Amino acid sequence: MTTQPSSDLVTFPNPRPVRDFTIRIDIPEFTCLCPVTGQPDFAKLVLEYVPDELCVELKSLKLYMWTFRERGAFHEAVTNEILDHIVAATSPKFMRLRAEFNVRGGIYTTVIAEHRQEGWQAPELVALP
Repeated sequence: MTTQPSSDLVTFPNPRPVRDFTIRIDIPEFTCLCPVTGQPDFAKLVLEYVPDELCVELKSLKLYMWTFRERGAFHEAVTNEILDHIVAATSPKFMRLRAEFNVRGGIYTTVIAEHRQEGWQAPELVALP
């Protein structure tokens, strides 16, 4: 196999750093292992962020997500770990990671973790008629 998992998150310059805009990335096939049973856990991840100077490159993000396939991790821990790594790579103004794990034993788990750059305020929502 030529493509391998990689923990290297590649970035590129924000093409419009003077404007706040939101990037939303849906990751519908995230997998990791239950640290108790070793069985696979499946989740849909939704990453939303307002970039500052850097954006995350999508292929590197895909390869990064692949690094969790053989790792045991609690839902809460893996969600926060992923957020921490992407924040460290991009230093965004705002970032939210929503991890919606598939049912296990009749229970669904959703974990939402956020990062907010100190002093950053979300722009006021404009409602159009």
